[in-house]
Amino acid sequence: MTQNAELNTTNDHPNYQHRAALSVDPLLVEFIETEVLPELPISPDQFWSSMAAVIQDLAPINQKLLKKREALQANLDQWLMKNRDSFDLAAYADHLKAIGYLVEEGPAFRIGTANVDAEIAQQAGPQLVVPTSNARFALNATNARWGSLYDALYGTDVIAEAGGAEKGTGYNPVRGQKVIEYGRDFLDQHFPLQQGSHHQATAYEISEQQLLVTLADGQTSPLKDPGLAVGFNGEASQPSQVVLKHHDLHVIIEIDRDSVIGQTDPAGVKDLTLEAAVTTIQDFEDSVAAVDGEDKVGVYRNWLGLMRGDLQDTFDKGGRPMTRVAAPDKAFKALDGSPLTLHGRSLLFCRNVGHLMTNPAIMDAGGNEVPEGIMDAMVSVLVAMHDLRQLGPLRNSRTGSVYIVKPKMHGPEEAAFANTLFDRVEDELGLPRHTIKIGVMDEERRTTVNLKECIRQVKDRIVFINTGFLDRTGDEIHTSMLLGPMAPKAEIKAMPWIAAYENWNVDIGLECGFTGIAQIGKGMWAMPDEMAKMMTTKTEHPEAGANCAWVPSPNGATLHAMHYHQINVFDVQALLKDRARADLNDILTIPLCADPAALTAEQIQRELDNNAQGILGYVVRWVDQGVGCSKVPDINNVGLMEDRATLRISSQHICNWLVHGICTEQQVKDTFARMAAVVDQQNAGDPAYQAMAADLANNTAYQAALDLVFIGQEQPSGYTEPLLHAYRLRLKAKG
Repeated sequence: MTQNAELNTTNDHPNYQHRAALSVDPLLVEFIETEVLPELPISPDQFWSSMAAVIQDLAPINQKLLKKREALQANLDQWLMKNRDSFDLAAYADHLKAIGYLVEEGPAFRIGTANVDAEIAQQAGPQLVVPTSNARFALNATNARWGSLYDALYGTDVIAEAGGAEKGTGYNPVRGQKVIEYGRDFLDQHFPLQQGSHHQATAYEISEQQLLVTLADGQTSPLKDPGLAVGFNGEASQPSQVVLKHHDLHVIIEIDRDSVIGQTDPAGVKDLTLEAAVTTIQDFEDSVAAVDGEDKVGVYRNWLGLMRGDLQDTFDKGGRPMTRVAAPDKAFKALDGSPLTLHGRSLLFCRNVGHLMTNPAIMDAGGNEVPEGIMDAMVSVLVAMHDLRQLGPLRNSRTGSVYIVKPKMHGPEEAAFANTLFDRVEDELGLPRHTIKIGVMDEERRTTVNLKECIRQVKDRIVFINTGFLDRTGDEIHTSMLLGPMAPKAEIKAMPWIAAYENWNVDIGLECGFTGIAQIGKGMWAMPDEMAKMMTTKTEHPEAGANCAWVPSPNGATLHAMHYHQINVFDVQALLKDRARADLNDILTIPLCADPAALTAEQIQRELDNNAQGILGYVVRWVDQGVGCSKVPDINNVGLMEDRATLRISSQHICNWLVHGICTEQQVKDTFARMAAVVDQQNAGDPAYQAMAADLANNTAYQAALDLVFIGQEQPSGYTEPLLHAYRLRLKAKG
């Protein structure tokens, strides 16, 4: 897939095993045939014959769709060059319609997706995205369905380190008291008492099927709304846990008078456990570096463990081995004494790769790498059959569904192809129609402007749409590369087209009947160390009508969950459904620099420094260490969660400025050389890190970063994957 011929990898794989008309990496063969298939009613011959048939039938369609992307971009390049000096938005929109980039919108419709789990259809809450290649991280995210509010507050900057409340190395009772007070404020806000306050509580008990709270003055008070208490554990007169429910999210008051924290609390409360990351995307795509059969098997094997519920990971923590496993369900008694069981884990999606990439894990009859998206669909659903057939100790979907997020699709035809692919997978694996549910990521320009028609193509299996600034802006820059220089990134984010895009996504989702069936999602809070700021700003997502939004960590999910108690998203959606739809013309407005001549040399260099440092900080980990997502310090040493979307926008932005002469090739090279030294210094404490600055000409990661910029215009849709994969494969080939 690379544009650089020198990086092309050979298709000669003498050790591959022949299966049907395919040549398959022996690691993948062994995984499928010895770990996945034995408990399923599908023989190896059946599976590989099905895989070969799906590839033979659908790979040519996949390739045709990619060629259409290229043809549309070539047409737009010509039109933008011709109309650069007399650009007119109305004429531009007419041209988009004439070439089929902007399609005619059809009649109104409502999605018909059935058998959707409650975590998607009924609960609004935080969503995690995690690299499935890392078993520990994958389990942490899966178990982030429930989180300690006390830990999340104590360990982050939500509680200010002032007035003696510093974190320190041991437990600080001053800080601990502030955490407890914060928790009591939360209870008072969402679970108020008829009389008094949770701050005055000295005991909690269940009496006559309701929660009673004893106050410091000896009086008892029920909740103002008794129905908010739904369960407990222990003796009714002295429960160890009290289960509350608000906006369909649960909160558990944990009581233990003998615990370190409970001893200091008049009511013996040691913690508040919040239902937090109700859904998680286990990622095969942007946050992983899976370039060959070995890498893909690692991802698929962890997915199998998650689908069975028996994935384990043992690691060293503080000099002692620790084993992480998937959390069991939570058992309680309802207030009437009957059993009450709550799901113990986040409901899992998996994000397959898009339509672009191929992977050498499987070669077709002609010796060509097969489309990775087709391979992902077949294998990830085959693996998920272990959950559908309840073959492991734990379950994911209780409605018999497999949830796949599909990224990087361009327009309705590509959404229709995903639907055809999923139809075919269901048929080949003997699954009922629409077992596979789809999440459509609205992060490509041609999908945004045709979102309603994209949804129409998958209307009976769609469960998710979302927005994201980074990939969407990277595509925006690449699509309009030749019109003119783009504004600095900070200015792009403040332009009207972004707000229109965000609102348009919600508007279309509500028009198509997503409420009570599917998620409307928002993008990532990228600063995991700045939770106080997140708490003051991320209310914007539920307030915008999004019933899920991405957070960077389990602690982030626990904290963000409070926003969904504060705001009833479904009430917001009811208010928004009748508003006027966002203006398509705003979305089509290209984020050009208003006055390129006014950019100062200092502004230009600062933008280049910021972009180059971010590119290098991410690429060096991706290429050298195979780390697809991590917290990378920015130029100001603020840790940011980085993945390929970040890389796409930064590389395309420099490329655009090069094309239009805002900067020079030498200036960019000099900037990268200086920033390599900065990134080396930032990573000096990482023993696995390979420094760049001492030998730039021979550093593989550094050369990859340069290519992302200097041949960025040639990359399909500005994507970074072709170059990253090629350089990573070259490094792996060297051992």
